[in-house]
Amino acid sequence: MNEDFLYYLWQYQLFFKSAIKTTNQQQISILKTGTHNKNSGPDFLNAHIKIDSETWFGNVEMHIKSSDWYVHNHEVDSNYDAVILHVVWEHDVTVFTKENQVLPTLELKNFVDKELISKYNNFLYDSKRWIPCENQLETVEPFLIKNWLERLYFERLEQKSLVIKDILQHTNFDFEAVLFVLLAKNFGLKVNGDAFLKLATSIDYSVVKKVRFDEQQLAALFFGQAGFLEDDLQEQYHIQLKKEYDYLRHKYHLQANHKNYFQFFRMRPPNFPTIRIAQLVSLFHQHQNLFSKVMKLEKKEDFYSLFSVEVQTFWKTHFTFETESKKSSKKITKSFVDLLLINTIIPLKFVYLQEKSGFDEETILKLISQIAPEKNSIIDAFSKLKVAPKSALESQALLTLKNDYCTKKRCLYCAIGNRLLRN
Repeated sequence: MNEDFLYYLWQYQLFFKSAIKTTNQQQISILKTGTHNKNSGPDFLNAHIKIDSETWFGNVEMHIKSSDWYVHNHEVDSNYDAVILHVVWEHDVTVFTKENQVLPTLELKNFVDKELISKYNNFLYDSKRWIPCENQLETVEPFLIKNWLERLYFERLEQKSLVIKDILQHTNFDFEAVLFVLLAKNFGLKVNGDAFLKLATSIDYSVVKKVRFDEQQLAALFFGQAGFLEDDLQEQYHIQLKKEYDYLRHKYHLQANHKNYFQFFRMRPPNFPTIRIAQLVSLFHQHQNLFSKVMKLEKKEDFYSLFSVEVQTFWKTHFTFETESKKSSKKITKSFVDLLLINTIIPLKFVYLQEKSGFDEETILKLISQIAPEKNSIIDAFSKLKVAPKSALESQALLTLKNDYCTKKRCLYCAIGNRLLRN
């Protein structure tokens, strides 16, 4: 038993309400359960409770045992002076108010359906299941699951927006600069994401804006800051970039990172950090008002066109500075653009619309619903349980469901768990 379950029982009144009495055998009628307080102080505020013939207005405090009142020192805390009912699972000691009056106490364990307790315990304590409700999940109506996943997707966006808003603060609310930082990080994917973030944050975006009209200078800036121009190579392109970077480093007082931050090991060549930097160079050179463009577009095909940029000639025959390879276009793939939409563009659009007071839920839903669902072990496992996502909206939501609800056994706060428990 835990207090979360007590809150749940009280909030939804999942007990035999007509039979409840205090431990002193006074009849209890709940006129208003009160508002769940997630901050310090009593658990439910502004409740209306009728005890025998008297109606009380005040707060409700909940504990596993009555004695927890004293364990938590509520008897000397003025925040608890207005408690009108003490709801406990087990009554083990009488609690007195400051006026030395017995605090009315409801011992809840005798008024709750045993099947409900059994269901909850099965969810909470069966560690063999991948998710607590995996045996019953397919019995939940699809309409409820669809609506819940939509809510979870926006919950996921809210979580991502915290990082974006933090970057906004550091860039003096320059959305163009934030787009640069976020795109750079996601160009690095999981393996090199931190290294790309370090690269992006090592350059003041005002410098990017000044040199982006010259693709060679922009390449020198990015590769130089990444540390790839520190070696002495005989390749002519490398020599040219190094010369350009030395000029930029002196002019803008730049401090290069170390190229060892970037990983090549066990990566497919198209994902080499050198290729991703080259693509980033071409993107910001060819689209010098990139932020305004990505905010206006609403169809994934338009984003595919926007990100279909040509890398510099050198990179069409190289994956690194040192080794020549078979010629290939090295264009950004549609699947990679999908990842950028999911992890960068849509979350940034979400924050931008909120900041500009122009938030429209349908704009976000329409875009994310066009993108195919991701493929990973979590999505595969849900598909085996007959919850196969139809779009990236649902696959993103399923990741939040698994990581923030199922793994943490937060069934009481999940619409699916709630339905199964209350049925």
